[in-house]
Amino acid sequence: MPNTEASRAIINPATIAEDHIHVVAAIIWRQPYRQQFLITQRQKGKHLEDYWEFPGGKLEKKESPWQGLQRELREEVNIQPNRASPFMQVYYRYPDRNILLDTWLVDEYEGEIEPREQQAIMWIDITRADEYRFPPADIPIIEAIRNSGRAGT
Repeated sequence: MPNTEASRAIINPATIAEDHIHVVAAIIWRQPYRQQFLITQRQKGKHLEDYWEFPGGKLEKKESPWQGLQRELREEVNIQPNRASPFMQVYYRYPDRNILLDTWLVDEYEGEIEPREQQAIMWIDITRADEYRFPPADIPIIEAIRNSGRAGT
């Protein structure tokens, strides 16, 4: 059954509201077999607490998406991405905020993944993604991963 909240998402939007929050997120496949990808759990007290999501966060002023992705992954999971490519953007209007979620496929990184903000992290198989509660803006990304043929390659 389709998630009705996620069906309100706009995929790769041509225009968006000026008051949006630009968020970058990483799809990181577990190496070397690429059967699982990394998710992190939002902390208590934050918007959508306890939901699972792709690692990443808000862009800072005058920061490019690539710079923001590098900073966020260092801060959040202790890695330095070396190579990544844009995957898709999702624009979502929550009741209290508008989000532009800019996702990237991280193909190469340095460092060992570990939580740096006392958050839970987990590697999951795309076939088990429905067992986790993701924010509505993330649902189209999960569906795109399922349909992309990139999992397990």
